[in-house]
Amino acid sequence: MTEHQPPAEEAEEAEDRTEDVISRYSGLAQAARDGRQIIDCGAGEFEAGCFGAAGYDDTSGLPDGAIRASLGCGNPVAVAALHPGETVLDLGSGGGIDVLLSARRVAPGGTAYGLDGSPDMLALARDNAATAGVTNAEFLHGRIEDIPLPAATVDVVISNCVINLSADKPRVLAETFRVLRPGGRIGISDLIADEDLDSARRAEAERLTGCATGTLTTTDYRHHLIAAGFTAIAVTPVSEPAPGLHSAIIQATRPAAPAGVLIRPMTPADAEAVLAIYQAGLDTGHASFEITAPDWSTFDHARLPQHRHVATTDNGPVIGWAAASAVSDRCVYAGVIEHSVYIDPGARGRGVGAALLAALIGSTEAAGIWTIQTGIFPENTASLRLHEQAGFRVVGTRHRIGSHHGRWRDVILLERRSTAIGV
Repeated sequence: MTEHQPPAEEAEEAEDRTEDVISRYSGLAQAARDGRQIIDCGAGEFEAGCFGAAGYDDTSGLPDGAIRASLGCGNPVAVAALHPGETVLDLGSGGGIDVLLSARRVAPGGTAYGLDGSPDMLALARDNAATAGVTNAEFLHGRIEDIPLPAATVDVVISNCVINLSADKPRVLAETFRVLRPGGRIGISDLIADEDLDSARRAEAERLTGCATGTLTTTDYRHHLIAAGFTAIAVTPVSEPAPGLHSAIIQATRPAAPAGVLIRPMTPADAEAVLAIYQAGLDTGHASFEITAPDWSTFDHARLPQHRHVATTDNGPVIGWAAASAVSDRCVYAGVIEHSVYIDPGARGRGVGAALLAALIGSTEAAGIWTIQTGIFPENTASLRLHEQAGFRVVGTRHRIGSHHGRWRDVILLERRSTAIGV
């Protein structure tokens, strides 16, 4: 979007772009229903990117209409590792080819949803599903920025060269995270831009490939996925349909959690609950040298924004949190952080701390952080055990390092060295 626009103008511009995309693809759907092969970019780019049906190993048994209407830049179904009984959602399902392929893989007992903003594409997809005799597919009308499904109801989200068309990609990824169950995953085919591609060359490459509202770089994609709460992130370029643009597979996971618990990014709306849990931990006398929890402004300023997670129950209350802080502003320590994990007294013993710690490890590794460190009082045996099980090792003990509640306390230093970053 144009810089320095008022929010109302930005929203209006995004709406105009979205309507343009829907109108364009409605026209392509009508062409497909007329029996024509459709493409949304130059013929050379379509072939070079293995766009459309060329991206699939096996389209046998699919209606000709679904194959003709395929406009993707890959085969997300092939990397989504779908299993019978799962629920899968395709963002921007178009003529339905990926929904039909997914429906095969999640049967019996599973459901494949397709979501599209174009009524014409939905009509085409429903016709294709009927022709194929697929009964476990359902097509929904809506926008990928506002997914019309309840939270935590989907096992897998796929998408094929659609997210690049959105004018609000962070919201798309946040909505994707919202509808996934704990441990749910994404398998997305999309177009990404080279990091050093200047604006003029990017605009030309996007014009050639039909990316109306801008592509993300690998760094951009990872940043937005981490901000949404995803871990286990991988962005893998596959082909180059235009100079500086690549078809890519994007994979990520929503953090797993115990039954009845969700892990998500911390927001300012969580401030009161987070600080109350913090204070309850301090009141035990074994959590920190601090005695009183800070105010939200101080807490917020001291923690890294992309590495804050809360655990909630299914009905919403926060029952624990984990957050990280930088240990130094020196460049050599850019990949070293320290962290805290606090659990509501009523939620202890349920695996919440382990889930939060796993989410923190996942988000930090996705951001290239190689060492997490912490200090724990020897008396806090539950925390020591939790960290040991998460792969932390004892570095040493700082004896009588500080006075706390009238007595000198030792602190055990622990760290976890990533097995994925810098090895």
